[in-house]
Amino acid sequence: MTIQQVRYVIGIAEAGSFNKAAEKLFIAQPSLTSTIHDLENELGIQIFNRNGRGVTLTADGEEFLANARQLYFNYLNVIDRYKNGSQMKKRFGISTQHYSFALKSFVEMVKHFNTTEYEFAIRETRTKEVIEDVASLKSQIGILYLSDFNKQVLQKLMHSKNLIFHPLISCKAYVYIWKGHPLAKHESISFEELEDYPCLSFEQDDNDSVYFAEEILSTNEYHRTIKTNDRASMLNLMVGLNGYTLCSGIISEELNGDDYIAIPFRENDKNINRVMEIGYITKKDFILGDVGTTYIDEIEKYLGIKK
Repeated sequence: MTIQQVRYVIGIAEAGSFNKAAEKLFIAQPSLTSTIHDLENELGIQIFNRNGRGVTLTADGEEFLANARQLYFNYLNVIDRYKNGSQMKKRFGISTQHYSFALKSFVEMVKHFNTTEYEFAIRETRTKEVIEDVASLKSQIGILYLSDFNKQVLQKLMHSKNLIFHPLISCKAYVYIWKGHPLAKHESISFEELEDYPCLSFEQDDNDSVYFAEEILSTNEYHRTIKTNDRASMLNLMVGLNGYTLCSGIISEELNGDDYIAIPFRENDKNINRVMEIGYITKKDFILGDVGTTYIDEIEKYLGIKK
């Protein structure tokens, strides 16, 4: 197996067909097909299902692609670091659900390092993309939560991608609203009291189930809902429409401003307040290094976790 073959597999998977991949990879389609056949014969597996509409990955192909992406990522990092005989910038990325504490900890982590030596990236994104980013090593660390509702589904997905979940803190749901909201002075808020206001949630993929929702009580039936894909829009909708969202209660006034408050969600027999177990994911046996360790230290400091 060669790096060139690995690159071809990744290119075909992304293009969805041998013809389109051949154009992008600047190789004749018959040569590309022959190269993949040789690789499949060498490995003893079938990577792609071929049909008139293009190609899809087999189960073996899905597993091979995940490992191939990791191999190719490491290869590119070595090339970048040592090409032209000089050391290039080191790369470090975080993918996270929309948590202000994750961004704040990222800011504090970057302060510890010389940014001329590193290429840092933080991606606030959808739940499934957090998992995919870490699986492919696009990001070295992912931040998300598990609950008794989504735990079995997400852990099964993470296990299939050779990922480990490291718990950080457990908490129950809070109602996040702006200070001018009619319910802002309540000591706690029930689901029934929220019925007249739109529930704001972060958009996931169209085909995703509620198991990937960032909001802890996603299975409740909400009469008014608005979806968005970024934190700034959600904050504006809180003010403009008296919207609310359900969160961990761990918020950063420095980043979100002091016009917003988190009030405990009041449970009853019909609406139970589930526990969120917030943590981070990494590839199995992945060594965090100085940057990753510093980032987790900053998160633990922010969350008040004592070692």
